[in-house]
Amino acid sequence: MTNGSVLVLYNEPLDADSSSGVPGSESDAGVLDEVAAIGEALAGIGVPWRRASVRTLRGVGWELSASSETCVINLVESLQGDLRDACLVPAVCSALGKAWTGSGSACQLLALDKWQAKCALKAAGVPVPAAKVVPQGSTLIPSFASSASVIVKPLCADASEGIDHTSVFRTPDPAGVRERVRWVHRHFGQSALVEHYVDGREFNVSILESDRKLVVLPLAEIDFSAFAVGQPRIVGYRAKWIADSFEYTHTPRIIPADIDEQTAERIRSAALDAWRCLGCGDYARVDIRLDANGEPLVIEVNPNPDISPGTGFAAALQAEEVPFDEFVRILLRNVEMRELTLDDPPRASRGKLRDIHVRRSTANDRDAIRGLVAAVGVFRPCEINVARDVLDHALDPGSREGYQSLTATLNETVVGWACFGAAPCASGTFELHWLVVSPACRRRRAATMLLTHAEAFAAMHGARLVVVETSSRADYAAAHRFYERSGYHRAGRVADFYEPKDDQLIYIKQLPMPQ
Repeated sequence: MTNGSVLVLYNEPLDADSSSGVPGSESDAGVLDEVAAIGEALAGIGVPWRRASVRTLRGVGWELSASSETCVINLVESLQGDLRDACLVPAVCSALGKAWTGSGSACQLLALDKWQAKCALKAAGVPVPAAKVVPQGSTLIPSFASSASVIVKPLCADASEGIDHTSVFRTPDPAGVRERVRWVHRHFGQSALVEHYVDGREFNVSILESDRKLVVLPLAEIDFSAFAVGQPRIVGYRAKWIADSFEYTHTPRIIPADIDEQTAERIRSAALDAWRCLGCGDYARVDIRLDANGEPLVIEVNPNPDISPGTGFAAALQAEEVPFDEFVRILLRNVEMRELTLDDPPRASRGKLRDIHVRRSTANDRDAIRGLVAAVGVFRPCEINVARDVLDHALDPGSREGYQSLTATLNETVVGWACFGAAPCASGTFELHWLVVSPACRRRRAATMLLTHAEAFAAMHGARLVVVETSSRADYAAAHRFYERSGYHRAGRVADFYEPKDDQLIYIKQLPMPQ
């Protein structure tokens, strides 16, 4: 891979000189520093490269279709249009036969939605602060906000956008919380996350994947000692991007952090669990705070964090004595290993998802999907017949049933199937009718790929809610855990629905609304 030219793909900043006052323009313009650093490193190690900026997801497709490079260093952080579009760049790369660096689309989509990520982490046993989502238009504030310190954040925003000292309420203030939630609704056009504010030490944990091993770089602690008593100790937007602000100049990082080894090990363990849970790749940063008992809580997982000079990840590389040129070599070597080992056991590609491909189902998939449904071994004969009928409707271009069908393949072999569609007589509600994966591919996260693609399709067609109805039988326990890890929560139970002692469980998930 390194013998050919590399394409450095990045988003064209909203305002590269940060002078227009466009919200988020400072963080958006920071991508240019990343491009410069990556370009210098590529030149230093003798790898030919070309840079290309994109504004929209469609522009990504055009650029990649016309490019001769087979390897893409993905620095796209935001795109015009749906705020989730930037997360789909790896999927576009895969569809066009390009290798890419960083975390995949499934991971990025999961991490972008703070509530969805929190649900997945909690279901996996990773400790996180309590939180609730307040949808747009709602004035109902979570009950814990009346008795505890809280912080209010946009549900789907990056780079600490929408977070400053007015986001934190260290004493009960329901009226203040309600007004801040309304502010998020107005300024970001999305739901707000009301989360317990953890007033403890904050650590940044940078993780690097190298030669199929995860390396936790030296821990960094944020030094808030210059903050006045009562001043919220947070790394908000000003602390990250406004160079002449108090917060920017008084939140230095201490690296390596001065902390006892036992606590450090708990922090590292929580960060690694978070990486694995969300399926990160190549490099990531996990932000952790210690609670009153000194226990680590994961605040946020940042796949593909800013890697420009002066950032936390670059500082961690330096503390580990990893030259930036070597970091870029590692990224390219990871790409080479993934491209050469697609048939290796799942551990070799954990979190990468690149050996599994998802596409629309075709008539040629019919027999393979039917066989897959029958081979899973949990469906009754009547259910298998229903699956066949639904599949036939989905594949019939003249059908008015509205079913959408997706097929997952491994080396062109069908290994998974998802069928979903808009719920009749409902506005913005989609139903997931079938999600079936070959037992041999479950550890390859084929189900995650199918579900992510189905949710993305639904969101593009105005979905705000996804509903799953499933059995309560013991052989469905793994499915229950999967949906819970994926951000779904149980909303209802109908006793004896399928047959005596076989209840219907109803899971739902709110999809993030576009800005």
